[in-house]
Amino acid sequence: QVHLAESGGGLVQAGGSLRLSCVASGSIFSVNAIMAWYRQAPGKQRELVAIITNGDNTNYADSVKGRFTISRDNAKNTVYLQMNSLKPEDTAVYYCYRTQAAFTYWGQGTQVTVSS
Repeated sequence: QVHLAESGGGLVQAGGSLRLSCVASGSIFSVNAIMAWYRQAPGKQRELVAIITNGDNTNYADSVKGRFTISRDNAKNTVYLQMNSLKPEDTAVYYCYRTQAAFTYWGQGTQVTVSS
């Protein structure tokens, strides 16, 4: 079993920054593990924001390129999402995601609210 513990959400003004963290614990298998951040705004489907592979390849949604950065610290089993230049349209619940050995795991979600 894998547990994902998220933190870092909150309320910020447009143009501000937040850093989300997700710590994985439990039965961790590093080989072929992928971690990602998703988000879901009210009335919308959950969408992929950023993804990072075990080889540290990254990919981003077009809407966040140049503003968000995903990274990982394997020694701490932690993935981060640095969010800069936040916009009101970034408001959503952000979810940490991990897949390993054909199993998928989700964090509980953390609310990010960006005011005008």
